[in-house]
Formats: sequence, C-alpha cells, structure tokens
Amino acid sequence: QVKVQESGGGLVQAGGSLTLSCTTPGLAFEYYAMAWFRQAPGQQQREGISCINFSSSGKWHADSVKGRFRISRDNAKGTMVLQMNSLKPSDTAIYFCAADPQASCQDYFGFSLLPHEYNYWGQGTQVTVSS
Repeated sequence: QVKVQESGGGLVQAGGSLTLSCTTPGLAFEYYAMAWFRQAPGQQQREGISCINFSSSGKWHADSVKGRFRISRDNAKGTMVLQMNSLKPSDTAIYFCAADPQASCQDYFGFSLLPHEYNYWGQGTQVTVSS
C-alpha cells in the first residue's frame, strides 16, 4: 500500500512557479512531521529543503530555497503543499515527500533536515527548470 504520494512535478521555465502536493493515504497524516527532499541529476545524496511539524508551528526552509519556496499543510484535507516560485535551473531534481511521526522540525540556527530521520517516502516527482 502506498503510504506517501507526491504530485505536481513538471517542466517549467526559469522564473516560473510550480506547486507540489503530498498526501499520506496509508498514514494518519495529522500525526506526522512532513518534509521535502530533492536529488539533483548525478547526485547520490538527497538534500533536505523544507519541513513542517504536525501542527504547522514549526517550519524550516534550506538557504537554497528560502524566500522562494513555501511549505504548508492542511490536516483536515490530509495534504502538504510546497509552493515553488522564482525557479532556477539549479532547482532541477527529483523531489521526494517524506513523513515521520518522530522527526522534529524547527527553524533555529544549526537545524539540519536529514533523510535518515524520515521512515516513509514517496516515489518522487520530477521537476525540470529550463533556462
């Protein structure tokens, strides 16, 4: 059974916008911290770019996307959204949604969003930004 599912990827020109969505059909969404990671072409590691805790009281964005991307969630609808604006060719990657009931997400100096803290992953959705 699919537990985490992303949607919304695609091809966009530089400067454009895309919205990614994530649902958790196999999980009790409201109890899970949610996050977005991305894996750029030719890279083995996944970069943590944004997270949100279960109540939305904690949110964090990586410096690489801060001011351009915005994460949000609607527990009543069971959906998390990543609004991506002012996209750059360097944002081209496979974007993964992840969930975990134990992961923390707070915006403080030194916080790191790490893949190993998340146990449930989607299959990924391709985002391609052309120059």
